[in-house]
Amino acid sequence: MAKVTDQMQEIVQPIIEDLGFILFDIEFVKEGKSWFLRIYVDKPGGGIAIEDCVTVSEHISEAVDQLETDPIPQAYYLEVSSPGAERPLKNDDDVQAAIGEWVFLSFYQAIDGQKNIQGRLLSVSDDAYEVETKDKTRKVAVTVEKSNVSLIRLAIEF
Repeated sequence: MAKVTDQMQEIVQPIIEDLGFILFDIEFVKEGKSWFLRIYVDKPGGGIAIEDCVTVSEHISEAVDQLETDPIPQAYYLEVSSPGAERPLKNDDDVQAAIGEWVFLSFYQAIDGQKNIQGRLLSVSDDAYEVETKDKTRKVAVTVEKSNVSLIRLAIEF
């Protein structure tokens, strides 16, 4: 049997794309006694508004209500939201689109005593990221092997 998220993706992706949005991610999680189907959507170029999330939610609810059988047998809450300002970069396309942006990287193995860094993503190769970080009063380009990165996400620059 296919995972719930895979089944729901087949249902919601065409709806989201027809509305002019992008499906970023789907989660199906239990929190306490309640189940949540979380659908993260974005606009091409970014900047999705709450009204957009409401529109997507209404269309998805209507489509699921019309199905003969809901792919999720138990009761659940549907949540539609943006991936957020500090969204994870889940694939190569996300990372390529983030070149020039401020990012946060967390490592499996510490580099120079640090388990993570923040900086501007300068470039991406097949096996590494180049990030410009601030070292006290100067900027330093740091190369990080992709195999050592446990998480890369957008970050807010302060």
